[in-house]
Amino acid sequence: MKKYIILGILVLVIGSMVLVPFFQNRANTSEDGSSVLPATFTFKENLATNYNEAIELEVLLSSSEIDKIELIFNDSIFKTWDKPTANIKFQFNPSFYGIGTKSLSLKSYTKDGLVYNDNRMVRVLSDILPAFWKAKIKNSYPHNNQHYTQGLEFNNGVLFEGIGQYGSSLVCQKDIKTGSIITNKEIGLDESFFGEGITIFKDQLYQLTWQEQKCFVYNKETFELIKTIPYIGEGWGLCNDGKSIIMSDGSEYITFRNPTTFSIERTIEVYDNKGPIDRLNELEFIEGKIYANVYTTKLIVVIEPETGRVIATIDGSELEKEGRGFGDVMNGIAQNEGKIYMTGKNWDKLFEVNLEKP
Repeated sequence: MKKYIILGILVLVIGSMVLVPFFQNRANTSEDGSSVLPATFTFKENLATNYNEAIELEVLLSSSEIDKIELIFNDSIFKTWDKPTANIKFQFNPSFYGIGTKSLSLKSYTKDGLVYNDNRMVRVLSDILPAFWKAKIKNSYPHNNQHYTQGLEFNNGVLFEGIGQYGSSLVCQKDIKTGSIITNKEIGLDESFFGEGITIFKDQLYQLTWQEQKCFVYNKETFELIKTIPYIGEGWGLCNDGKSIIMSDGSEYITFRNPTTFSIERTIEVYDNKGPIDRLNELEFIEGKIYANVYTTKLIVVIEPETGRVIATIDGSELEKEGRGFGDVMNGIAQNEGKIYMTGKNWDKLFEVNLEKP
């Protein structure tokens, strides 16, 4: 007898687990089977707007049983309405988190304890039409066309270069007049590592690896390895603003990292007035702005570090014509005493450039 009682209880429990959600779902669907939420946005698609541009949003109520509504933007509660009784209109400025693609959610709580979400995305474009500059050759210097340039940086007048490719990766000091590596001023990587961008912060030289998720930190004078720091994702370009290490990963995202722990402090998305700019590669911090090579192109974008807005695009066609030869793409930006230098992967020249700004 006990086993039949137990079986009967199990049937009731399982039945309730199946039927209750079924009737709950039925209670929140329309006759055609589409979902009916107690509160929804009136726009049907995701939103696109410009930085610093407020837009009017409207919330449509389809239930009188709503206890509370929350507007959640990028995981933060922006607005709350308690016991609303009519449709809601309000001004919304999505520029609080800068530009890029952000999440927007309308969360409604009903009096019977259920929670519903109307989830959308908001793409915030830059409100700046980027200026168009040209890189013009002022001087040229020899560059070893066997060196697949990944990072380029001056420190106290000395040129450092990070070189990539499996089996050939290294970081070194170079004599700018000859393009050769200074004796005993280099360190190579194991053939299992593909070296990427470099930067010098105080007395330490940082070197990324492409897919191996390790950052090597050396003494900049002796090239002695101080430590190895792990990170998640790909490593492409590096620079610093004197406070944070700034890193690209081949996407439109740029991360600011703690120099000691390499933990992420904040992230920006790089956008112009049309959309995201991805394939961001080698970086340089010049006069408060981030300069970034756009991989596979002859273009460099100038980025506002606070927001990610592109304020200018630099055309490097003249450099590519003169320096590429049988080399690869343009890559490598460095500044020294107010002068800007650029080169490319396996190029035979390093150029000092002027930026022609109409």
